Amino acid sequence: MTRPRFARALVPFGVALCLAVLSLPEVAGFVVRLLGLQAGTPVPAGRLAWLARQHLVLALGGFVLAGGAGLGLGILATRVAGASLRATLDTLAAAAQAAPPVVVVALALPVLGFGAPPILLALAAYGLMPVMRGTVGALATVPEEVRRAAIGMGLTPTQILMRVELPLAAGPILEALRVVLVLAVATAAIGALAGAQTLGTPIVVGLQTQNTLALVQGAAAAAALAFLADAAWLSVTLAAKRFSALSSESVNDQ
Repeated sequence: MTRPRFARALVPFGVALCLAVLSLPEVAGFVVRLLGLQAGTPVPAGRLAWLARQHLVLALGGFVLAGGAGLGLGILATRVAGASLRATLDTLAAAAQAAPPVVVVALALPVLGFGAPPILLALAAYGLMPVMRGTVGALATVPEEVRRAAIGMGLTPTQILMRVELPLAAGPILEALRVVLVLAVATAAIGALAGAQTLGTPIVVGLQTQNTLALVQGAAAAAALAFLADAAWLSVTLAAKRFSALSSESVNDQ
């Protein structure tokens, strides 16, 4: 069972590798010329790598904001104290995702200025609903008898949440976080519209100057980073599950 599971991470990794190769100046130039398009000035590989690092930092910042807020609100909506707020929170999260990130960036620019803050806000708003709904749905699957057993053992509500509910609901929550991570990495390219240095910068420059080569390089590199993030998340979560299973087997043997 282990090999097929880890094969899930190999597919996005292979796609990421192919797209990364496509983003190289020589390869992208060859493809553009093969298609009969005007090449333009290429983006040096070193510059592309620097933009990828900036892009990833920005995307991870948005992911942390969306993931943290979504997880917190999802937990709140399933507690007795926050049950009355559940419909309101769900409506607000849906409204936040309904607004396209480009619109959020445009509206935030006059207040937050150019650079990272507007895109961080857009990424946080766009990723809030998947994590919140995923958390609510996952916690709802925890059997009530398990909660009652934990109460009978004398655990506090916080201990029940941390030791019982979240571990049992971890699978769906991690899947929701995976979706938001990929969305954040893919969407961070629009940060170039707000003056942030991302892999969207060659795309914007390519569109403005009709430089097809720069446009292809930026698009391929941004897509490669999104697939690579997906592969990395799958690898880490699968490795964690495997380690947990081995630890459980070791304890049972003892």
